[in-house]
Amino acid sequence: MSGDQPPPGEGPVPEEADEAVFWETPDVYGAYPRLTEEQIARLAEHGQRRSMAPSDVLIQEGERCETFFVVLSGTVAVVEDYGTPEEHVLRVHGPGRFIGELGLLHGQMAFYTAVARDPGEVLVVSLDQLRHLVSRDSTLGDVVLRACLGRRALLVGQGAGFRVIGSRYSPDTRRLREFAVRNRLPHRWIDLETDEEAEDLLRRFGVGPEETPLVIWRDTTLLRNPSNAELARLIGLPSLPAGDRHRDVLIVGSGPAGLAAAVYAASEGLSTTVVEAMATGGQAGTSSRIENLLGFPAGISGAELTERAVLQADKFGARISIPVEATALHPKDEDHYVVAFADGSEIAARAVVLAMGARYRRLQVPGIERLEGTSVHYSATVYEAQQCRTDPVAVVGGGNSAGQAVLFLAGYAPKVHLLVRGPSLEANMSRYLVDQVERHPRVEVMLHTEVAEVIGRKVLEELDVVDNRTGGRRRLAVGGLFVFTGAEPHTEWLAGMIALDSRGFVLTGPEAQEACAHPEVWHGRGRPCMTLETSLPGVFAVGDVRSGSVKRVASAAGEGAMAIHFVHRHLGHSAAPGATGTSAAAGGSDVPARLRHKESAWLA
Repeated sequence: MSGDQPPPGEGPVPEEADEAVFWETPDVYGAYPRLTEEQIARLAEHGQRRSMAPSDVLIQEGERCETFFVVLSGTVAVVEDYGTPEEHVLRVHGPGRFIGELGLLHGQMAFYTAVARDPGEVLVVSLDQLRHLVSRDSTLGDVVLRACLGRRALLVGQGAGFRVIGSRYSPDTRRLREFAVRNRLPHRWIDLETDEEAEDLLRRFGVGPEETPLVIWRDTTLLRNPSNAELARLIGLPSLPAGDRHRDVLIVGSGPAGLAAAVYAASEGLSTTVVEAMATGGQAGTSSRIENLLGFPAGISGAELTERAVLQADKFGARISIPVEATALHPKDEDHYVVAFADGSEIAARAVVLAMGARYRRLQVPGIERLEGTSVHYSATVYEAQQCRTDPVAVVGGGNSAGQAVLFLAGYAPKVHLLVRGPSLEANMSRYLVDQVERHPRVEVMLHTEVAEVIGRKVLEELDVVDNRTGGRRRLAVGGLFVFTGAEPHTEWLAGMIALDSRGFVLTGPEAQEACAHPEVWHGRGRPCMTLETSLPGVFAVGDVRSGSVKRVASAAGEGAMAIHFVHRHLGHSAAPGATGTSAAAGGSDVPARLRHKESAWLA
């Protein structure tokens, strides 16, 4: 194995780490914590000890990882492209550290190989046993989750994982890159126009440029212009269950509202499936830092908030499937709805929660389309920020998302221009963000300013901006444009089935009942339309997709949780003849008597 020296920039651990080996990767990012003796002892109660010899493979790149390893003695190297001429060491771990990253928790394929470097012993814990333990030990759970999130970010930053070869001008290349970025999948984009490696790889695999984009993994797997679903299956993202397609609750969308609904529905015993067309976390998942969310005084990234919520929903037995695009909704019988999907499959559910969120509007100005996905972005995560270390960037928008993006990007780019169409920041941005933005030395706020043209053939070079009061124009030399303008819902597939407002957002409560094409449906149920209920009884809308909702993470999560209360009330009204509407065991609450048992790999 190559790598007799530590990876570049990595050397001995600090002297205070007494049990560390000399060439162990230092924990400078907080991603490689050393477990305490007590934590290892707790894990040992659920695992087995195994000796390891040099070159023993613990985790194989490209195979599903279902085992958690703790190094007890010796060292383990984390290697990319193991056994090939491109093999290189990413990390080295010694006693007290564990092996694994975010894919371990989600059952994805491994993006690296873990191989014994020095003889020793490891503790082997199955994934189910790990989940069982950390669900009951919040301290250990936090250590594992934070480390896994940090390791995934480092893998992404190093360009590990699969490779996407394609033209920056190709819509399919942009689609694959967006799917990988939004799902936080380690990958590297190889530009067909500018990267010399592209030609070598095309020649090696015997394909022509016209067959791109390509996805290549481990030099053994090649996909020609795969769909998002095909890429998801390659990596091991969860698909729709092949068995039971009848659920108590089907949640469409997995932003904060959808994930909150999933946690509360599953934790209360409702069989729950979540379907997501793009990536868990929704719009919030792309936020660099959310600082006004209750319970997180230091703030939390959208990615970490998303992963915590996904693991929490999974812990209670909710099934989350990606990418699954809903295309139709219609009643099946008096007590069920059917949602159809783009792949031809269907799921029937007793209640449906619509939580699709909303998407930032594409900026419609000359020259922008060809640069979207390369120099023009609709999110600001570490993926995009890494491209902004040398050139100034511009952010368009006046809301909280724009403010969060500005502060995040200012940590990478030498200068950030914030372009705001209105006369002030206070109109749509929280006060705490306004203060930070206005005080930041690398941020220039430009009010009454709009983008008139995007200039650049292959990459963004300049913006032509206009003062909407005077008509005066100015050129800004920038290398990246980040757009956070008004959002629009993805509700075309619901038109004609449920009531929408003039902008396509879903009406709920009294407004929905008033707009209902068949108002007699409510008289037949003996109740009015509930607060979060749509014009179809038993179909609810929460979060940004709901007309009149407050566009904040906390309110979206609150609506998702509250929707399950209304789901219980709906199921109580539609109980089978002779069934009571509530459970005596539940102390007279609105929990239906026919709740199913919890289905969870986390809970024994």
